[in-house]
Parts: sequence; C-alpha cells; structure tokens
Amino acid sequence: MPQPMQLLRAASRLSRVWTPTGGIAVHTNHRMSDGHEKLVRAGYLRQSQAGIFHMLPLGLRVQSKIEKLVEKHMEGALGASKVSLSSLSTEALWEKSGRLQNVASELFRFTDRKDTPYLLAPTHEEEITSLVAKTVKSYKELPLRLYQITRKYRDEFRPRHGLLRGREFTMKDLYTFDGSLDSALETYEKVRAAYSNIFAEMRLPVLAAKASSGDMGGDLSHEYHLPASIGDDRVIHCDTCDYVINDEIAETTATSQVPANTELGVWRGITKDRTRLINVWYPKRVTQPNGGVREYSGVDISIPAVKSAIPDLDSAVGDAAPLWLSTVGGAPEKAVELVNLLDGRLPKSLGDRLRGGSLEDLWPAEFREARPIVTVTVAGGWDNDSMPLGLLRVHSGDDCPKCSHGTLTVDKAIELGHTFHLGTRYSDPLGALVSLPGAPGAAKGVPMQMGCHGIGISRIIAAVAEHFADEKGLNWPVSIAPYSCVMIAKEAKDEDLEKVHTQLDKLEESDKGVLDVVIDDRHKSMAWKLADADLVGYPIIVVLGREWSDSGRVEVQCRRLRVKEAVSLEDLPKFVNKLHERL
Repeated sequence: MPQPMQLLRAASRLSRVWTPTGGIAVHTNHRMSDGHEKLVRAGYLRQSQAGIFHMLPLGLRVQSKIEKLVEKHMEGALGASKVSLSSLSTEALWEKSGRLQNVASELFRFTDRKDTPYLLAPTHEEEITSLVAKTVKSYKELPLRLYQITRKYRDEFRPRHGLLRGREFTMKDLYTFDGSLDSALETYEKVRAAYSNIFAEMRLPVLAAKASSGDMGGDLSHEYHLPASIGDDRVIHCDTCDYVINDEIAETTATSQVPANTELGVWRGITKDRTRLINVWYPKRVTQPNGGVREYSGVDISIPAVKSAIPDLDSAVGDAAPLWLSTVGGAPEKAVELVNLLDGRLPKSLGDRLRGGSLEDLWPAEFREARPIVTVTVAGGWDNDSMPLGLLRVHSGDDCPKCSHGTLTVDKAIELGHTFHLGTRYSDPLGALVSLPGAPGAAKGVPMQMGCHGIGISRIIAAVAEHFADEKGLNWPVSIAPYSCVMIAKEAKDEDLEKVHTQLDKLEESDKGVLDVVIDDRHKSMAWKLADADLVGYPIIVVLGREWSDSGRVEVQCRRLRVKEAVSLEDLPKFVNKLHERL
C-alpha cells in the first residue's frame, strides 16, 4: 500500500507546471472583465503573430477537457468515428465544388515546387466528400458519421478579440452521410440534441438560433450562441415561445402604421451592377404598443430584409450616393432605375406619392440636378394582401412574430457552433454516390445526403472567458477548468496537505468527472497565491490558513457562488461535492 507521502508526491503541483501568471498589466483602454486580457495575464496563451496564438499548459488543459467532452458526445451519442484530415487541400478540389472563388479572399494559398496550387484548409467539406466518394459505394454502408478535431486556417482581414477571431483556430467537424433525405434530417436532429447536451454539460446558457447557411450551402442550419457584449452576432429570442433566430434572417413585420406627417428617414443602397439605386424609406419615430416612442436611424435598417426584395444589393457599400451620381452623370446611355422600398409602418399615401414621381421635396439638390431617372418603382407590400414589409431591425421589446403575446429580446452573442444540412451540395459535384435500389438513376448511383456540424474548440475558451470574467479574473465552469480545485496553504506541512488532499479524493464522481485538484506549492506569499487563484479562475479554492491553525478547519471559497466558509475535514467532501454539482 502506498505511503501517505507517496500519494502527495503524485498529486498535481503548480511548482511542476509552467504557469507564467501575472506581470502583464491590463491596458487602460480595456474593460475590467476583458476575457482575452485575463487569458494572457493568467498564463493561458501568448500571441505569436496577429491572430495566431501559442497555447500554454493551462490553456492546453482547458482545450483538452473541451475536446474530451465533445468526443464523448460524438462517439457515445452519435456513434461517430474520429479521423484526422490533412490541413493541406488542393485548389482544384475547391474549384470542382464551385466554392473557391466565393471564399478566395480568406484562404491561405500557396504553390509547391511543381507550381501545384494548394491552400490551408479553413474547413474540410471538399476533402471528406472526396474521401468518402472513393470509399463508400453502397447504401448498406450508411449512415456514416465521421468527425475530427483539428487546426483550421483563415486569412482573417482584421483579427480581433484573441481566439474569437483568429487566423489559426481549433475546430471540431462532424460530417454525416445518409442515403435519403428523411434519414439525413433525422441525423440532423440527433446532432442538434447532442450539441444541446454538450453545452448543457459545460453549464453554458447557449441559444440555438435558426440561421443562414451562407457559402456553406444547404437550406437548413442552426447556430449556437453564447451571449456576450463583444459578440459579432445578434440573436433574437422570445420570452414566451421557442422562437430563436439570428438577426441576419429574422423576418421583420410591420403591424402598425404611423401618421402621414411623420418625419421620414432614408437609407440608400446600390446594386452590384450599379444600375439601381435603392431608397429605403422609414419612420424616424414609431409609437410602441406600450405607449413609448422608439427612434430609428439608418443603422437600424435590416439589410437581410432589403436583400429579400433586392437580391443583388451590394451590402458592402456603406454610402451609395457617390456611386449612383457617378453612374448617372458618367454614362448617360446606361439604363438606370430608382427603387423605393417603404417600411410597412409608413402610410400607403406615401407610396402613391413616390410612385407618381413627386420626389423633389424629399431629395437632396445633387440628386434633383442629376439626369432624369429612367424607371421609378415602389415596393413594400402595399400592392397585395401580404404582410407589409418590415425594413427595420428587431429591437428588444418588439412583439414576437410567432406567438401572440411574447416579447422579443435581442442579445449580442458569440457563435460557438453551427449545424448545416447540406443535402447534395457537395456529394453531387464531387461524385459521392451510392447504389440505392428502386431510386431514380440507381444504376449510376444517387448522391448522398450530407450534413456538416462544427464546434469552435478554441473559440469556446475565449467565449467562456469573456462570459464569466469579472474584475478579479476568469471563472471557469468546473467541467472545463484547468483544475477544478486549488489547495493553498500558508505554512502547512506535507502531513497537513495530505490530510486535506485525501478528503478531497473522496468526492463522488459526477457527470463532470472527479474533482481535479492541484496544490499551489510555489514560493509566493499567501496573498499573492489567493489573488493568482482568482485571476486563473479555479472554480473552488481550499485554503489552509488561520482557521486550519486554530481549529483544524479549512476555508472553502467559490467566487461564482459567493461562498466563503470554514469547513471541518469530515464535512469537506460533502460540502465541496455540492459546490461541484452547481458549477
């Protein structure tokens, strides 16, 4: 049987782990709870280049725990097999899928000594589809679920917020292959359930929002967001029903009108071919159902709503007026068109006025002096029985479009994961076919139904740090903390540390695993160690201080739960176990 000192020597000790904590001051222009700043100061990572980071021991422990948790659900719940695809892909394969030019600006591209064009893969749909196409031939081999956890690369134009928007990042990809649409949709729902369980086990308040498929393809997708003030996304959710949607595809409706003499605002856009100027007219003030008044400006225009009416709108253009005036004045033979879009809250009389061309009192002088407009059209839902087009972004407090009495909340959020039903978007052009008896074209094989489902592993680290950080430091959920408990002693002997460590070892295993204890035995003062423990963000701190010397009790601290209590050795396992379950 091992001797007590042998047990203690085997315990994790911070003196044996490289933890370059402290010593890096917070920039005065950063918020006190800035997660990335604290990840650097606490010794989790260091920047190598813009948007590229080295992961240090504490950061690697967090990443490894996230990976193991994800792997458990990929293999246990979904029966997925793990693979590891090469980070190198050929441009020829991306050309074959038809995706190369759409994402070319974000690719790291290079050639080998034979001038063969390659790229560093930002994602692996092309490679996995090509691999499966060469290997799987019969529907009897389906469904097939393959996943990997690997580094990805994106030539991000403006890297920011550390790991949240980097040029090198770690992701989990799951690729699913089914023989029929029904089977693929069933798989999709199973993946969604697994994702919900993954984030629930991390104790993260993630919102699963219906989303756009973008360049990925397919017509069904969901994003998984963690609310955060620095997030790039806006997620809309109802306080009554299950309506959750990304702001990019939210359908805004206009259920009330404003007076005919309301003050108007106009936002101008232009089409990609520069032949149509889009005027979006909206009320600057709207009376809400509760009697309040909401003010709107050009930043409140819903670009997705405008694009639903004008698909070729160039959404990258911020000020369309100079481009339009250049087109009007520089090419008199070119057919041009003015399109007026009216927010549905505006009165129908304004639409009649615009349609009749009575615009002079609403237009700037430089527009009135330009050559005559060839065509003027008006859109906004007034010419049919459909719901008038809502062109203003949703705001917190608006009515829910799905239920009759819900109120919407809009949160800025960070995307942690994304699920896509791809259909045959990649299997068709890349020839991923299987024999399927009785199906049309069965002799040649039919394209597999695909799905791809990602989770940003390194992004979770940054998002969780941001979400839970406070003025003292980081604050990890126990399931992914580098260590879930740290023991700090003032001048305790090894025998004392052994007594406490043995009691903590009695903690019952939970769905988050056993308590992961580390001893801070570094040659630092007690005050320094306590401050450092707060900065690093250990969920539970066990202190052998004055209480230990006076009465043989330890002090248990948990900043997240606002706990600081003296506990006897006998009660320690039960007390810590209750904290462990709540974290």
